[in-house]
Amino acid sequence: MDANPQVMKHAIKLAIEKMSANLGGPFGALVTCGDTIVAEGWNQVTSSFDPTAHAEVVAIRNACRELGTFDLRGHQIYCSCEPCPMCFSAIFWARIDNIFYAAGSEDAANAGFDDSRIYDEINAPHVDRTIPMQQILRDEALRPFQLWLAKEDRISY
Repeated sequence: MDANPQVMKHAIKLAIEKMSANLGGPFGALVTCGDTIVAEGWNQVTSSFDPTAHAEVVAIRNACRELGTFDLRGHQIYCSCEPCPMCFSAIFWARIDNIFYAAGSEDAANAGFDDSRIYDEINAPHVDRTIPMQQILRDEALRPFQLWLAKEDRISY
């Protein structure tokens, strides 16, 4: 599928408008099905006091709610900036077919939104991470998985 420059311009315009209205950082995203915009999202981290309210995550949440599904196969996402690791993961889990982005991660870093530390953390062994991680109660935590696997009416995702 080819990118639609008009849709990307809309995502960029959304980023500017919402950032100018002090609703969050300078990021916009649109979930589309072909050239039809299904949902919009803009960064709402500071206005909603939610560090996960990035434009892509908000757009995915809105699209899923609008469509009544958690599976966005057959859809695309237009992002005013290359998705951060969290947003990429959300896009991956939503099963979106294509990602189109305008500004790159280096452009974002130059504006104060540097994700390189996150990439470093993900690749570091648990013992070397800056946020300490310790596994506890693993045996007890296996019970929900066992119950899930035994559940005949589970909805796989």
